[in-house]
This record gives sequence, structure tokens and C-alpha cells, in this order.
Amino acid sequence: MTFAHETVSRTPRYTGPIFSVHTDTITMSDGRTADRDVVENRGAVVVVAVDEQDRVVLIKQYRHPVAARLWELPAGLRDVEGEPEEITAARELAEEADLIAGRIEPLIALHTSAGFSNEFVRVFLARDLRPVPDAERHVREDEEADLEIHLVALDEAVGMVLRGEITNAAAVAGILAAARVLNV
Repeated sequence: MTFAHETVSRTPRYTGPIFSVHTDTITMSDGRTADRDVVENRGAVVVVAVDEQDRVVLIKQYRHPVAARLWELPAGLRDVEGEPEEITAARELAEEADLIAGRIEPLIALHTSAGFSNEFVRVFLARDLRPVPDAERHVREDEEADLEIHLVALDEAVGMVLRGEITNAAAVAGILAAARVLNV
């Protein structure tokens, strides 16, 4: 027997430009109620860009919440209202890695931290890469200003995941999925 988990009440806690937080009081399976804090955000896209030599584009970028520079894939928030996910992914690839993809297709989808957040991430596989012309390159600011771009053999990126060198959840999932799909 399944029990409907219904929201009895909602208390807003914070609203900002990237996410909001509220506390829901919900009914539980045993009939009692419990409070659950929820982080809502716009969602994101992530791009596993693989060149003709089966090298994946990795970026290394500072992430303040963990006070470290993390290996990641090009990615970004779905912050343009109504923009299709594929277009967001192509834009982020161009902005963060100075690349244009001839082909970009959905790879996997994931909820990154469903225990407290509704964040939904769509991961794309990008192929047939070419550089963004110099005159059209995005000016990077803030955390992106000093990000490092690296081409790493996809099998080595899988090794980096398995050795715990890549810990960003979307990067881990995207790299492993791409390796499986591409049989690398």
C-alpha cells in the first residue's frame, strides 16, 4: 500500500537569485507529519564534450562551499526563461570551454541531492567540436575568470573518478555515462 505524502503547510525561508528555501510540513507514511527543508532551484545543464581522439573537456574551477578547486564538466544554470536545454548546454560549452558542438544530444538526467533539493540536471554529450572564433569568445568573470580548461583522455577521466579526484556529482555521472555509451 502506498501512502500519499501531502504538503500540509509551507514556510518560506529565503529567496535569492539562484535558489530559494522553504520548510514543508508533510504527511508521512505512518500518518504523522514531519518538517522537511527544501532547496528549489532552476536546474542546470552539464556537457560531456568529447573530441575525435576520445578526450573529454574538463574544467577546474573554484567552488566556495567546499573551499576547493574542483574538476568539473562545462555546466550552467537554466537561467534564461524558456530557453531549450540543448541551447543552454551549447551556450555553456561556448562560454566555459570556448567550443561549439556540431552534435549535442541528451545523455542522462539526474537529481543531484533529492533528500533536500529539487535540483534536476540534464547531461548532454557533445561531439564534432570546433573552437569559438576569438572575436566571439565570452568574457569570463567571478569564479569562471580563472577556470582552467583541460583535454583528458576519457578513460583517464574515468580513472580520475574512480580514484576520487573528480567528485562533482554531475561530472562523475556524465563521465561514466559517456564512457559507457562510447565504449571507451
